[in-house]
Amino acid sequence: MNRKRVDLGLGRRLLTYGIEELGIRELCVNEQNPLAKGFYEHMGFECFKWTELDEQGNPYPLLYMRLTALNAKTT
Repeated sequence: MNRKRVDLGLGRRLLTYGIEELGIRELCVNEQNPLAKGFYEHMGFECFKWTELDEQGNPYPLLYMRLTALNAKTT
């Protein structure tokens, strides 16, 4: 088995599980991670809040995102 193989779709499956089984509707992502932001937007999340500092007071801007019913792509 090739240990370097990337399991494409794992993030989608994990997020789908979180949405369907755990009821996740909001999350936050570091603004400096545009790939993560794009992934969550693709999965139906929209930014509703921005902060200049992270939750520990460090200078890492956070985007707070909320799942929108019209855009959810969990299937």
